[in-house]
Amino acid sequence: MTAADSAPGTARVLTGYRPEDGFMAAELDPPPAEYVWHDENAEQQDQRYGPGVGYQQWLAVDARDGAVWFGDTDWRAPQESPGSRLPGIPRRALGDGTIPHPGIMVQLLGHLSHDEQRGCTWRFFDAEELHALAVRVLPAVQRLVDTIHRIGPEGELEWSAEAATAWDDIEQAATPAFDPSGELRWPRPRTTPVPAWRVEVGAFLAANPGLCDPSWDLATDAELDTYADYSPPNGYGGVPGRICRDADQQIEDGFTFYGHRAALYAYRARACGDRTPTDARLWLETTEAGRDTWKAAKPLGATLADVPDCVLVSLADTFQNAAHEHGVALTGLTAHLRRLRGAERSAVDRQLVHEGEEVERLETMLKDFRAARNRTVTRILAWSDGRGDAEIARLASLPDAYVSDWRARLTDEQTTTPPDRD
Repeated sequence: MTAADSAPGTARVLTGYRPEDGFMAAELDPPPAEYVWHDENAEQQDQRYGPGVGYQQWLAVDARDGAVWFGDTDWRAPQESPGSRLPGIPRRALGDGTIPHPGIMVQLLGHLSHDEQRGCTWRFFDAEELHALAVRVLPAVQRLVDTIHRIGPEGELEWSAEAATAWDDIEQAATPAFDPSGELRWPRPRTTPVPAWRVEVGAFLAANPGLCDPSWDLATDAELDTYADYSPPNGYGGVPGRICRDADQQIEDGFTFYGHRAALYAYRARACGDRTPTDARLWLETTEAGRDTWKAAKPLGATLADVPDCVLVSLADTFQNAAHEHGVALTGLTAHLRRLRGAERSAVDRQLVHEGEEVERLETMLKDFRAARNRTVTRILAWSDGRGDAEIARLASLPDAYVSDWRARLTDEQTTTPPDRD
């Protein structure tokens, strides 16, 4: 994905959902009126509502490019899993973090009104009314698209304080009201200022520079994401919660923070200046410049396993300086080199285990052969066939003195052994 692909788009109603298109893509199928009712006096729960009351109409917004369209669910289908019949995720199910790909969110529309005279009444909208609603929310959608955070080369979406406020305006504009006569009245569109309780993490960091972690300067995407995903059992999570926990600081209650990942990525981008943050492993292993730098810095036949920390730091500086010449700032470099060294040292450990096992095997075998040789030497010495110690020692690959001592011990044992008694 290029920067142009992830750039904000223009809020618009999709082709096929407009009067000039004949609403050819809008295939609404509301239930007949006789299937939509409520009997509060029914004894059984499943008899209190008609089969058509689960029907839903929705407005969909693509937060990436500003496309808006609408549709409905099949009122005949089981109502247990309406999410599978929607083009996106309802905003209230998302929370305030990163928005799942592809960034389509849904506003479910209300249809039920109630008063003492008429009881429950359901009012479904036709394509013209839904189109008018889509047009009315376009300014808020444009604000959403312009202010939502876009993170990394893939332009992943994350809520900002202003984008969340813009969605509140979309939700307000898409909440119908009915006067006593049953006439539909849509709320007036609004542009709400961002409330004080909604705080950008970037602003929080700017106001508390002493709490920022210098390791963010060259952290990898995964490290920043993990930091941003901090979720304690109670209290604030995300970046503010994490850094305040580490600093033993307390955040006043009542705030909601937005743009955790975006703030960390922006912090790193400022630290890297005009250089592009790039994963060290990828640059060193997959780019020609990285591979050439590795070959030049690492002598032929050398191994990282034998490199102490001070040399590893020097090596990291060499790689980082080389990357700077190519407009790149390497992220996760020291950790990558430590992993490589750790892998090589683990290989040496495995080699030592193999060698130890082999030595143990050979020593056991040698012990068995030595015992067998000793028994054979003892047997030949017992023959007393006139051969000298030197000849027997040569056959056994032993020193002459060793065989002589052995013969002497055997002689002593025979001399001191008492005779058998009948």
